[in-house]
Amino acid sequence: MLITSETIDSVRSHLQDWREQQQTIAFVPTMGNLHAGHLRLVDEARERSDRVVVSIFVNPSQFAEGEDYTRYPRTRKQDLENLSERNVDLVFIPDVSEMYASPNLTIVNVNDLSGQLCGEFRPGHFSGVATVVCKLLNIVQPDLAVFGEKDYQQLVLIRTMVSDLKQAIEIIGVPTVRADDGLALSSRNQYLTAAQRQQATVLYEVLRATREQLIADDTINYRKLEDQQFQRIRQAGFRPDYFAIRNALNLARPSRDDDHQRLVILVAAWLGQTRLIDNLLV
Repeated sequence: MLITSETIDSVRSHLQDWREQQQTIAFVPTMGNLHAGHLRLVDEARERSDRVVVSIFVNPSQFAEGEDYTRYPRTRKQDLENLSERNVDLVFIPDVSEMYASPNLTIVNVNDLSGQLCGEFRPGHFSGVATVVCKLLNIVQPDLAVFGEKDYQQLVLIRTMVSDLKQAIEIIGVPTVRADDGLALSSRNQYLTAAQRQQATVLYEVLRATREQLIADDTINYRKLEDQQFQRIRQAGFRPDYFAIRNALNLARPSRDDDHQRLVILVAAWLGQTRLIDNLLV
């Protein structure tokens, strides 16, 4: 039976019972409005552990002024039904006062990673992400936590934070879940008009074409290719923030001296009033 908890004390009480039974615990943090991508993370957690905990919390500290915090879709009833069908054991649904003291004096920031790519265009976003994820991991103290590769920069940042803070938690990345036409699933896709929804597939098409070019020519100029694809996206009607080719491990600019590095291609672009992100590993 699905347990819902709104307080940290309640969550810890249930978790203590399971630990005394030597059961493994997997954790999936979400902001709710669950779609097939979220549910794939839950399935991965279910496969890897005895108990699955999911959090639903729309975190205000990762939204900058003027972003969509107030209108971010909240679908609690449907989310709980979906999680119950997936045999989730516990859902933690705190309010803001449960998660943040007033004033909140402690902020977690992962230097370098927080200020580049999406961090350049969303100041403070990743300190908000790191802070809330650190809090949630400290509350649940799972054996493993599951995140989607769709938010690739976030995944790298969380892995770095967990390693640096010596948290004994395995971070699992799950490949991006896509619609049949290739668009990465996202709660914000519902903001798109019907015409924009069709247009949005261009991002994945450009990512795939870039990956093919990188595989076909290992001497290609990364900066020149980034600029070309940035302009291609702009000409397709987007307002791109960036198009980047990076080292998949740490998001550093790739080095020609490293023959064994794995690459990731990342893009963020606006379509109307909706900001879309995607990536593809090479």
